[in-house]
Amino acid sequence: MKLRIDAAKEYGIVLEGGGAKGAYQIGVWRALIEAGIRIRGLAGTSVGGLNAAFICMGDWEKARKCWENLTYSKIMSTDDSTMDKFLKGRLPLGKAWQTTAAFIKNKGYDVTPLKELIADNVDGDKIRSWPGDIVVMSFNLDTKKEEEISLKDKTDEQIHDFLLATAYMAPVFKTEPLQGAHYIDGGFGDNVPVDALIRRNYKDLIVIRIYGVGFVRNTKIPDDVHVTEIAPHKDLGSIMAFTEENSRKNLIYGYYSGMRVLYGLKGRIFYFDEEDRGETVYLGKILKMIDKTQKEVIAPEYLPGGEKRRSWLRHLYETDIPDLARELQLPEDWNYQDLFLGLIEDAAEFLAISKWNVYTVEGILSAVKKAMELADPATFTKHVKMVKVLTETETLNENGVIHDSISNDVRQELEGDYT
Repeated sequence: MKLRIDAAKEYGIVLEGGGAKGAYQIGVWRALIEAGIRIRGLAGTSVGGLNAAFICMGDWEKARKCWENLTYSKIMSTDDSTMDKFLKGRLPLGKAWQTTAAFIKNKGYDVTPLKELIADNVDGDKIRSWPGDIVVMSFNLDTKKEEEISLKDKTDEQIHDFLLATAYMAPVFKTEPLQGAHYIDGGFGDNVPVDALIRRNYKDLIVIRIYGVGFVRNTKIPDDVHVTEIAPHKDLGSIMAFTEENSRKNLIYGYYSGMRVLYGLKGRIFYFDEEDRGETVYLGKILKMIDKTQKEVIAPEYLPGGEKRRSWLRHLYETDIPDLARELQLPEDWNYQDLFLGLIEDAAEFLAISKWNVYTVEGILSAVKKAMELADPATFTKHVKMVKVLTETETLNENGVIHDSISNDVRQELEGDYT
């Protein structure tokens, strides 16, 4: 794989707020570490501020373990089973009313567990010795203003308090005065604090989005500032889904999202290390698939013997091929490479091929061929039949799977529909 981002530069990292979705950012961080990306500064809001502290301390394993073991009761004073059922609408009506009444009476959930989690995991000495900037955002209710809080010159108590302040999700969390002021979640000011690093003269930024709930300022990016955005293509779940399962899924998804951007990987739900071979090459492969499965692709009246046979070529290009793109739900600006890879992805997903690898085209076709040999051909869809042609005509490579650092037990746990 070829890195598509300049590893010789130093980057400012911007981390969006988004509660339980934050595990995604730690997964992205793993991809940055493996790519050798140098981080000079950090700015985060809410959970992005907490993750900035983890990155600043430089201990990815500690961050991973913290997220993988995260539950509701480690964030707020509640029972894990009750909260899980309540948020999923599975709690009996009487119990649900009791839970709601207690929440209203207490003016939110007590976050003593979150306070303890921060104190147990955040090392003030490492933050103060970090050579770059680390800034978190919070909203001061007393002054009605957003605050940019640099953690570099703060005591341990102040660091812990301001990390709590940036994550005070009002009105869900019960708040209390911190450092002589009343604060709430930084998302009430700016949930994606790009400004904080631009004002500190950062020219190369990596923004890690998680699409949390909050205000996102429409920041004008100066001409001399380059922004690389890493963002999920799929929903990361609720901002309140503090479960071990959700965290593990978002960790691995963040890792692959980071890989996709850093190495320019192709595909929408799979990850392909594929150099652009040119539109005519991909069109030729698509036509080869269509030629072998015409009755499955082209309208009957345009096939040999059909009443409209003379215009079959025009119909192929103007109707049948665009129809394939629509069936695959490709974006309007799709090209033949997108269509070619989309057909392979659709077949691979049908055959339950693991998404959690980086593949060459030859590698995934090899995996598809093996899966086809174990499947019932009578169940094959039109797209699967088209890709079957490729497995019979292309040169395959069983070694065309680029493995990574994700352990097999985690990979197996995450198999399924999650992408």
